[in-house]
Amino acid sequence: MLSEGVKAPDFTLADKDGREVSLHDFAGKKVVVYFYPKDNTPGCTRQACAFRDAYAEFGQKDVTVIGISRDSVKSHQNFAGKYELPFILLSDPQLAAIQAYDVWQEKKMYGKTTMGVVRSTYVIDENGMIVKVFPKAKPDTNATEILQWLEENA
Repeated sequence: MLSEGVKAPDFTLADKDGREVSLHDFAGKKVVVYFYPKDNTPGCTRQACAFRDAYAEFGQKDVTVIGISRDSVKSHQNFAGKYELPFILLSDPQLAAIQAYDVWQEKKMYGKTTMGVVRSTYVIDENGMIVKVFPKAKPDTNATEILQWLEENA
């Protein structure tokens, strides 16, 4: 897990429409980058819908929201369409950003150890620095916690 005060690693990944999006495209803006395990799973859907429901508030604060998972461009397209997700979803099947942000970790589920994406969120400031980390983010409260943090640290 990367820590606060560290330069956010740049990345270039395809969005749900196949267009390349880079972190450096948002220089001068605050960005919330959240990593999640898989489209259309219960927790990930709740988290995405919470970001969707809070999207206007993020917009009022001039904050860009980006969700990243290993899912394909097509999967993101379907996920965004099904739940009317207005924010950017990026496909990282090669784990480029996922590994750069150190969220590809060992997970234990049902007594079995596997590698996977640990649900985590980073707030990146206008200068590309990580200013807040939400490790092991909770799907239902992550968006609200970030908005609250942004409010307190405006």
